[in-house]
Amino acid sequence: MGNQVVIAVGTFILLLTGLLLGYVLSQLVLGFLAFNLLTFFGTLSLILIFGTLYYVLFWQLRREQSRSSLDRGIPSQVDEGVSDSYLKNRLIARLSGDTAAAERLIEQAKETYPGMPENWYCERVLDDLERNRE
Repeated sequence: MGNQVVIAVGTFILLLTGLLLGYVLSQLVLGFLAFNLLTFFGTLSLILIFGTLYYVLFWQLRREQSRSSLDRGIPSQVDEGVSDSYLKNRLIARLSGDTAAAERLIEQAKETYPGMPENWYCERVLDDLERNRE
């Protein structure tokens, strides 16, 4: 909720500053506003405020998006752990409850194909057993 308030307020101020900057620049170009030190610094400050708010607002949005993507990553890790145990249980069931044989086959697959995720090894062993059964 706090991030949404920051984004809403920042967007409003950014819009207001942009309108004010556009008005001042148009008055300078049309010649209705005299160009002096005061208008120069006022315009420069509006440009700096606009640029800073633009940067901060989109930095906040990017940070919020990365945080939400990290939050979405946590359930997938939990699901991956569940699928690991599910695959391992399927493998043990395929081997009629022989846990030691399942572990040996997984270790052999790890030696043959190093660096793969744990669930990949279980899938590989299950596929090999299926092919050998045919």
